[in-house]
Amino acid sequence: MPPLSRRSMLYGTAATVGFGALITVAEAQRSPNGQGNLNNAYPAPPARNAVAQDTEWRHFSNELNANRYVPLDQINAANFSNLQIAWRLDSAHFGPRIETNWESTPLLVKGRLYVTAGSRRDIICLDAITGEIIWMHREDEGERGRTAPRILSGHGCSYWTDGKVERILYTTQGYRLISLDIATGIPDPRFGKNGAVDLRLEDDQVMDLETAEVSWHSTPLIANNVVVIGAAHSGNDPAPGAPIPPTGNVRGYDVRTGKRLWIFHTIPHKGEFGYDTWLSDGPTTAFGHAGVWGEMCADAELGLVYIGVELPSGDYIGVKRRGPGLFGESLVALDLKTGKRKWHFQMVHHGLWDNDVPCSAMICDIPVNGKIVKAIAQPTKQSFLYVFNRETGEPIWPIPETPRKAGDVPDEWYSPTQPIPSKPPAYDRVNVGDDDLIDFTPAIKARALEIANHYNRGNGPFDPPTMAVYDGKWGTLCLPGSQGGTNWPGACFDPESKIVYVYSKTQPAVHGTVKADNTPFGYRSGSPTAPGQAPAGRGGRGAAAGAPGGGGRGRGDAEGPDLGPAAAGASAGLTGEVRPGVVSVAGLPIVKPPYGRITAIDLTKGDISWQVAHGETPDNIKNHPLLKGLTIPRTGQAGNVGPLVTKSLVICGDPQTTTNDRGVRAAYLRAYDKATGKEVGAVAMPEGQTSTPMTFAVGGWQYIVLCVGNHDYSGSEMLAFRLRAV
Repeated sequence: MPPLSRRSMLYGTAATVGFGALITVAEAQRSPNGQGNLNNAYPAPPARNAVAQDTEWRHFSNELNANRYVPLDQINAANFSNLQIAWRLDSAHFGPRIETNWESTPLLVKGRLYVTAGSRRDIICLDAITGEIIWMHREDEGERGRTAPRILSGHGCSYWTDGKVERILYTTQGYRLISLDIATGIPDPRFGKNGAVDLRLEDDQVMDLETAEVSWHSTPLIANNVVVIGAAHSGNDPAPGAPIPPTGNVRGYDVRTGKRLWIFHTIPHKGEFGYDTWLSDGPTTAFGHAGVWGEMCADAELGLVYIGVELPSGDYIGVKRRGPGLFGESLVALDLKTGKRKWHFQMVHHGLWDNDVPCSAMICDIPVNGKIVKAIAQPTKQSFLYVFNRETGEPIWPIPETPRKAGDVPDEWYSPTQPIPSKPPAYDRVNVGDDDLIDFTPAIKARALEIANHYNRGNGPFDPPTMAVYDGKWGTLCLPGSQGGTNWPGACFDPESKIVYVYSKTQPAVHGTVKADNTPFGYRSGSPTAPGQAPAGRGGRGAAAGAPGGGGRGRGDAEGPDLGPAAAGASAGLTGEVRPGVVSVAGLPIVKPPYGRITAIDLTKGDISWQVAHGETPDNIKNHPLLKGLTIPRTGQAGNVGPLVTKSLVICGDPQTTTNDRGVRAAYLRAYDKATGKEVGAVAMPEGQTSTPMTFAVGGWQYIVLCVGNHDYSGSEMLAFRLRAV
C-alpha cells in the first residue's frame, strides 16, 4: 500500500467520493479535559521519546492469542492524564438510525483503521492519524437486516493476507460473510457469490433466508487461511407460538473462495461425540441456540481454534433438554483444517443460569512445575477463570466436580455436581449470603434482609432457579447475575508478568420460575403475582437486581434492573410493601459494592494479585438521601467493559457517566499501574466506554482508540487520544 497523503485520502479512489463532509470534527468540540483538542493534521514526530517503529493491530484483541497486550510505553503513568483528543468520529453518519452502543474495536493495518460502524453495520476505512474516511462499504439488506436478531455495529471486522492479496472480512446483520478488497472496499468477486457467502445456507438445517432467528455480531476468526464463523440469536427464549431458533453451528470457510470446508454441530447429531449426554426423548435436532456468539482465539502453530458455546434453548428452564447437554457452556478446541473436536471442557452442566461463554479465552504460556506449558484461560459470566493445557484440555489446577443443591421446578433435570476451579479463586462474588447484603447503616441492612428473605439464597455458586410462589419464596436471588461477572469484552493477558486482568460486575439476578402452559417449555422465568393480577416477568431473561449496567450477549439493548423508586426522604424506602421482582433498598442495590471491579490474577500461582473498584460512584448512590453525611468509598460501576494492558498500564473506561464536583457529567478513561492496581491517571470522556480500547503507534506517536456512547438516547462516537508533547 503506498504512503498516505491528505490528497490521496480524499480523492485517491472512487470509494472516497462524497465523503468530504464526514471529516472528523476534532476542532469543533472541546476536549473533555478542558485543554482543547489537538490540530486535526499530520503531527511531526515528537522531538524525544518517539516510538521508533509503527505498530499494527490485526485482530479483534490485537493477535490471534486474544491477549489484548501491546508493549508500548510512550503513554505512561507520568503523562496519562495529559492525553488529548486527536480526532473523533460520530456514528450518526452511518445507518438510518442512531447507534447508541458502538462495540467495535478497529483494526490497524499499514496506517489505516478498519471498523464496522453505525446501525446498518457499514465498514469504514480511516486514516489512523487524522480519522478521515478513506472509503466506506455498505450493505442494505432490507427486511432481512432489519429483523435480524443481532443488529447495530457489531464487534468489528477481520484482516487476512497471504503476503500479496489483502482482504477485510465481516458478517452483516443479515448473516452474510463479506470479503472486501482492502484498498478500495469493493467486494472480492472470487469470494462466494459476488463477494458474499449466505451463512443461512449450508448449515445442515433448513431455515427461512429472510426471517430465520440467527445471525452474528462478532468478528470472523481467520487462521491458516480458514475463516471460522459462529452464530448468535436474540438472547430470549421463544415466545408463545414461536418456533425454536436454529442451532448455532460453527463452520470453517476457505478465505480465498468462501467454500465451506467443515461444520461442527454444537448440539451433537446421532452418532456424534456427546450425543449420549442428551437424555430427553427425540432427536437433538429439535433443540436450538447453543451458538458461539462471542469472540474466539486460535493457536495457528497447533492448528486449533478455541470456541466458547452458549447453552441450548431455555436460558433458565431445561425441562425439555434433560442431561448435561454437550456442548452447552463448554470451551471446545477444534482442528482448523477439519473442524473435528480435539478436546472440550464443559464449565456448566445443564445450564439454568444463562452462563453462556461470553468472550474469547486467552492463549498464554505459563510456568507449571518448573516447565512452560501451553495454556489457555477462559473468563466467564460465573466469575471463575478456567485454565487448561491448550494442547490436551487438562486443567492446570484441579477443577473438582462439586455437589450442588437441586431446585424445585417440576420435571426439571438438575446436575448433581458442577465443576468449580480450585484455583484461581472466584474474582467476583458468587453468593448472596447475609454478609453480602448492603450495610451502609443498620436500618438499610435490616431492610435488605427483609427483602432478601423473600427469596431462596445463600447456597453459593450455581444456586438453582426455583418456583416463584406469591405466598412462599419468590425465586432464587443469585450472584453473579445472568449478565456476569464478565461479559463479551473479556479480559487481557500480560505475557511478561503472566497476569490476567479482568473486569467484572457485581449485579445479582432473581431466577424465579412460574408455570406458563402456552410457552414451548411449559414454564417461563418471572415473578409471582398476587391473585387476580396480570402475570409479571421478563419472558425468560431473569430479573436483574443490582447496580445499573449494560446488556448481555453483546446485544445493543441494555437489560436494566428493576430497582424500584428512589427514596424521597431520609427514611423513605425502608418501610412499606415489599414487591416481587423489586430487589433493592429504596433504589440502592441490595448487595455491597464494589459494583464493578478490575482483578489481576497471577497465573504463575493461581492467586489474585490485586483488585480495585472500577468506575466512579454512580450519581444515584452518591446523592442518595439515605446516605447523606456518610463517607462511601468509590463503589465502581456495573457495565460491560474490558481492559487493555500495555508495557506499564492497565487501561479501561467507566461504563457510565457521573457528575463531578464542577457539575459536569463525564465518564473517565482510567489507567492503573499494572503491578499494583494503583490508579495513576484518568482522562474525561463525554460518555461511557462501549468498545474495548486498543492502542498503536504511527508516526512516532502512541494512540489509544475506543468507542463511547449512551445506551439510552445520545448516540455514540469513536475517540482517538494521544499526547500533545512527550
